[in-house]
Amino acid sequence: MSPATHWQPGDDPGARLFACLDGEGRGIALEGGGHLPEVTVAYETWGRLNAHRTNAVLVLHALTGDSHLAGPAGPGHPTPGWWDPLAGPGRPLDTDRYFLICPNVLGGCQGTTGPSSLGPDGRPYGSRFPVVTIRDQVAVEAMLAEHLGVERFAAVVGGSMGAMRALEWAVGWPERVGRAVVLAAGAAGTADQIALCSLQVRAIQADENFRGGDYYDGPAPLTGLAIARGIGQFSYRTWTEFEDRFGREAQDDRAVLDGGRYAIESYLRHAGDKLVTRFDPNSYIVLSEAMNHHDVGRGRGGVVAALKSVRVPVTVAGVASDRLYPRELQDELARLIPRCGPARMITSPAGHDGFLLETDQVGAILADALSPI
Repeated sequence: MSPATHWQPGDDPGARLFACLDGEGRGIALEGGGHLPEVTVAYETWGRLNAHRTNAVLVLHALTGDSHLAGPAGPGHPTPGWWDPLAGPGRPLDTDRYFLICPNVLGGCQGTTGPSSLGPDGRPYGSRFPVVTIRDQVAVEAMLAEHLGVERFAAVVGGSMGAMRALEWAVGWPERVGRAVVLAAGAAGTADQIALCSLQVRAIQADENFRGGDYYDGPAPLTGLAIARGIGQFSYRTWTEFEDRFGREAQDDRAVLDGGRYAIESYLRHAGDKLVTRFDPNSYIVLSEAMNHHDVGRGRGGVVAALKSVRVPVTVAGVASDRLYPRELQDELARLIPRCGPARMITSPAGHDGFLLETDQVGAILADALSPI
């Protein structure tokens, strides 16, 4: 067996809690026609649900995030909370006021059912794991809410892939959410985004260890995953940041023409090397393709009709320097969603990753959006 690059049963759960959902015995029917007999969801909570069950806030992670919204790295958690500065007493996601719930997404690899999970026959799903969409992920989150006794979220908040789910909540489940906060995403995957995701998927599939996705009894395709992450990291940041931080500098004293590396090459390699210690390549594929399938207008008369149907207040924000999810996408959301003011822009040299890094600006947006709750 290859060393695990993801959480699996028997590992330290850390702060994770687990819910087993089986659709009241019917299993989980998926939008693309697939079916799962049951789904385990790993999630974490902060704060307390009030007596009227009206203060729950669902916080949704991006592609390689997980349920560890807040807290230090430690047993069971390879990285600190991905929005740690924003969640806690007196912070924008105020745990004295709100009951925060952060689930690991369907198709993930940090405790929620995904390709590395065991199927009914006791073998990892691998290539047999079905196609999953953003809508499927939200449907499972709705089942988790029912399991926890939350009939309606005061708010649903997310960035990037998490923002796609927050938007899908507002469009498809308006009776179950009081308001939504959508950061750094659009109404549907664009050709540009699909192109970048597809290249990352191909990089993993081209690894000799991929074996069609059924590699769990041997070496995992980590070289392909590292390359995929490098492609992704390039798209998440900006030309300006790369020039300012790296320029044409070499990584060390060894001449680039004599076999050395440029500093930017080492940075992208390091980004890939970090991810392979905590993420399953199959999950990277499943979640990347879910983002490609993101389209709130599918089956609803198109994007314009879907967004104009939204009945809940929505706060939309983006990162001004984001080249992956540019401002035009947030402006479209703000223009078409009835109860939405102008899109707010985060100023950052970091591009798309600004929604994770610029915590003061993001915190101000969250505080304003949640203040009526």
